[in-house]
Amino acid sequence: MLTVDFDRLPVGPGTRLLDLGCGGGRHAFEVLRRGADVVAFDMDAGELEGVANMFAAMDKAGEVPPGATADTVTGDALDMPFEDGSFDRVIAAEVLEHIPDDMAAMREIFRVLKPGGQAAITVPSFLPERICWALDEAYHTAPGGHVRIYTLAELSAKLKSTGFTIGPHHHAHGLHAPYWWIKCAVGVDNNDHPLAKAYHELLVWDIMKRPAATRIAEAVLNPLIGKSVVLYVRKPA
Repeated sequence: MLTVDFDRLPVGPGTRLLDLGCGGGRHAFEVLRRGADVVAFDMDAGELEGVANMFAAMDKAGEVPPGATADTVTGDALDMPFEDGSFDRVIAAEVLEHIPDDMAAMREIFRVLKPGGQAAITVPSFLPERICWALDEAYHTAPGGHVRIYTLAELSAKLKSTGFTIGPHHHAHGLHAPYWWIKCAVGVDNNDHPLAKAYHELLVWDIMKRPAATRIAEAVLNPLIGKSVVLYVRKPA
C-alpha cells in the first residue's frame, strides 16, 4: 500500500533515494523495483532486518533491475550519518508526527538532499487524526506515538521556513480512516472486535484485489477523509 505518488516523485535508474523512517519498507521496495538506488533508514533495527531480508528475496526472485542497489542504515532522523547533498530524493512517510523536534528533522532532510532534489512528506490528515485523538487517548499517548496533529498550512509553513519550495499535495487512503475510527472507538488494541476484524478483512481484500468499485470510492473519499496528506517539496537548485 503506497502513500507516495511516484508520478509526482519520479524515480528510476541513476536516482538515489532515502526512505526516512522506512518502517516495514513498503516505499523502499517500490523504489528498488523501479531501478533506483535506495537507502532504507530507520531507528528500529528489527524492522530493518526484515527490510534487508525482503531486499535479498527480491533480488533472488529477479525483481531488482540491473544496476539498482539497496541498503539499510540504522540511525536517528535528527542526526543522519550521511554527507550533505547525498540524495536525489527523500521520502518521509508518516514520520514527522512522531518527532518532538520536527523542524530539526526537516533541516536534516534539507541537508541530505542535493540542490534541486525533491522530497515527499506524508503525515496524518488533520480531520481523521483529530477524530482518532478524540475517540481514544491511548491512540496518541502510547510510547512512540503521535505527538502532534498537522494542518496542511502548518506543515507547508514549517517546510518553507526550512528552505523548501512547496509543491503540490494530495490525500490518500480514504478507506482507511473509518477503520482507525472503529479501532479507536472499540479500543485501539482490541484487534479481535468483530467490527474491527471485518473492516480489516475488507481492507486486505481491497489491497490484494484492487477492484474498480473501491478504487472509485477511495478517489471520492480521499479529498474528504483521506487518512494521509502527501506534500511534495523541492530543495532550490
